Amino acid sequence: MGPSLESRVELLILGAGWTSTFLIPLLQSLKISYAATTTTGRDGTIKFKFDPDSDDLEPYKALPCASTILITFPLKGHGQSKRLVDRYLRTRETSVPEIAMSRKWIQLGSIGIFQNAGWNTHCSSYDELNYRAIAEDELLSLLNTRSTVLNLAGLYDDDARNPKNWIPRVARSMSDVNAKGSLHLIHGVDVARAIVAAHENFDKVNGQRWLLTDLWVYDWWGLMVDWGGKLEDGTDIRHAVFECMRKVGTKALPRSPKALGRAVTSIEFWQAVGVWPSCGRVN
Repeated sequence: MGPSLESRVELLILGAGWTSTFLIPLLQSLKISYAATTTTGRDGTIKFKFDPDSDDLEPYKALPCASTILITFPLKGHGQSKRLVDRYLRTRETSVPEIAMSRKWIQLGSIGIFQNAGWNTHCSSYDELNYRAIAEDELLSLLNTRSTVLNLAGLYDDDARNPKNWIPRVARSMSDVNAKGSLHLIHGVDVARAIVAAHENFDKVNGQRWLLTDLWVYDWWGLMVDWGGKLEDGTDIRHAVFECMRKVGTKALPRSPKALGRAVTSIEFWQAVGVWPSCGRVN
């Protein structure tokens, strides 16, 4: 049995996955009330699965009223953002406009929609035909709705998502090494801090999409030299990098943003909410 419609929390997490392993402990330490959903209702969460093709309001009645609703799963294409917001609001006191407007919506997305050469900021052009970008834009454009989108860099932690473990997968051959340019990351700890900061300073982020990184632009070649390893043919990955440097005339690492092809900055977001990343350069 889910919570009644009269139950209230400050933050509702729709989709308690990897991000919630960092977010929930932070909410608990700050004494911010919350509820979370999973598709199975495991570990004390509310059982909920978004079905964009269903008109059934019953799943939404199990969700508590919340000041901020965080959407962690991807919404895609036209209509899904509108349906999710509409069905949630239709199951509670939406007859009072002020109450509906007091709710805040945060959608998590990816910086992958920003592929401009050189520097990308949250005001840069992006792939507006991307299915996730379409849904994010729809959320931001909904009338009488306060919303923001956080486009996340590569998510990492110190265990299963340690970037050092990605090397064998992304650099199997010399051509793989040669093709690698920039990498942008954000630790789960700082994703959680950013979500809480957006929740608490919503007027400063409302109505916009934001980029979220740890404020570093990493050079894949530099990381490969730092971490080492071997290609599938047994070639030392450091030697492979040095050979690529020789061929293109790179004199030293890290390469410039121009040489890397793409650079992303999120400094505007951190300035807006008044906090800064706590996890520095990836080890």
